[in-house]
Amino acid sequence: MYVCVCKAVTERQILNAAQSGAQTLHDLRRVLGVASECGRCARHAHQMLRDIQGGSQPCCQANADAEVSAAA
Repeated sequence: MYVCVCKAVTERQILNAAQSGAQTLHDLRRVLGVASECGRCARHAHQMLRDIQGGSQPCCQANADAEVSAAA
């Protein structure tokens, strides 16, 4: 799912950035351009980072895991 429509950034890209070391919204803005245009995505992107850092599985990872399980 797209999180930032202005920069065409998906949940998966945010997950990958977090796994590569992005820890703040500023990091996401620098790496992916999130929240650098209209800013409407900032809240969702920030919540995703908190979920990832807190050990919660973001919805894009849960969906990918479900697709793999269904294919097996």
